[in-house]
Amino acid sequence: MGKPEKIKSARVSILGAARSGLAVARLLKANGADVFVSDKKPLEEAAQQIQILESIGVEHEFGSHSDRLFDADFMVVSPGVPSNLNLVQHAMKVGLKVYSEVEVASWFCRAPIVAITGSNGKTTTTTLIGKIFEKSGRKTVVAGNIGYPISDYVADMDEQAVAVLEVSSFQLDHVDTFKPKVAVLLNITPDHLDRYENYQAYMNSKFRIFMNQTADDTSVYSHDDEAVEKHCRDLKTILKPFSVKDRINCGGFVDDEKLYLVENGEPVYLMDWKEIKIRGVHNLYNSFASALAARSLDVDMEVIADTLREFPGVEHRLEPVRELDGVRYVNDSKATNVDAVWYALGSFDAPIVLIAGGKDKGNDYSPLFEPVKNKVRAMILIGMAAPKMQKEFSEKTKCVMAASMEDAVAKARREAKKGDVVLLSPACASFDMFQDYEHRGREFKRLVMEL
Repeated sequence: MGKPEKIKSARVSILGAARSGLAVARLLKANGADVFVSDKKPLEEAAQQIQILESIGVEHEFGSHSDRLFDADFMVVSPGVPSNLNLVQHAMKVGLKVYSEVEVASWFCRAPIVAITGSNGKTTTTTLIGKIFEKSGRKTVVAGNIGYPISDYVADMDEQAVAVLEVSSFQLDHVDTFKPKVAVLLNITPDHLDRYENYQAYMNSKFRIFMNQTADDTSVYSHDDEAVEKHCRDLKTILKPFSVKDRINCGGFVDDEKLYLVENGEPVYLMDWKEIKIRGVHNLYNSFASALAARSLDVDMEVIADTLREFPGVEHRLEPVRELDGVRYVNDSKATNVDAVWYALGSFDAPIVLIAGGKDKGNDYSPLFEPVKNKVRAMILIGMAAPKMQKEFSEKTKCVMAASMEDAVAKARREAKKGDVVLLSPACASFDMFQDYEHRGREFKRLVMEL
């Protein structure tokens, strides 16, 4: 498959009826496909999805998955469906092509695609790139794993627009012809090891963002991430690495706290580091990646610099909530892995009361031992990972168990002193207690505002 003209009359099964599943069902149905949607959500909880599917004439099943799911020319899986799920593995075993929603949508996308992946910083960088293109006056759609399925937008986009897409490893597992004009790989650190056979398998998934790029396409990546740099230096594309450690001869680098982009072999000053509104060295990397991606599609340097001066960051990522009794409360719910928490801890000079825990993803917490010992006054631990984290960190700082987010916020307030930061930065997934990291972050903010 892989071409819109071959979709007509194709039999397509879609696994998952969340936002992306419904969006790709609409797109395929509108282009003549025979679509069937299957979701394990109980029938009595699926009224809204059923109404949408019936309004567009798409057959469906809820509550369980029947063999009808495999009676298709190809299957589309939602981003939340892990590749190691038995249903997905069986589909591939019987020779059924399995695609992600972003792959299918790309068949219909006339606009150039800027795709962003990485273990950390995807949402911030995707949002920032979108803001830069919007400020430049270009019609821009920001979608993908950020929460807005690109399938909902491709019909209204032409060659003059730009599609800025956050893509996860799960989405990249099932791409075939997906070909970004600009592909951005921010970093790779251990994550989702509960869903991948090993770390190398997870890295290979991330590298798939480059697999269909050609000499006319641009690859933006971190020179300072050893595994990323080793893979990307041999790509046959326009290479734009970025570094905050070394002066490099292409891409971008920092010198004397000034940002330079290399253009035609010469460094061109962009702005001073301190002018970037979002704090932390991780956001310097995100800013560099955004600047290089935008320049790859000819956005003016002045527009890029102005946006970096103005961009306040994204919700649930080092988001200031309030200050109470001299204590700052910060929502970093999107920090769902160890590396994200490492960067978060490095963003503050004040002592930290850290709320952490949730659903463990096979984490190795050892990179956090030193920063926790040096910077964290106390850890308030929640969720399924709490006992493991208590065992790991009890010799590094005071550990306090909490039964709920409400309990955690109350205990964090008691532990914090004037001048401290209470930081929700969990290092874990949210699904043991919350719908997603956004739900977790909103609950934290609500509880803090009620103090």
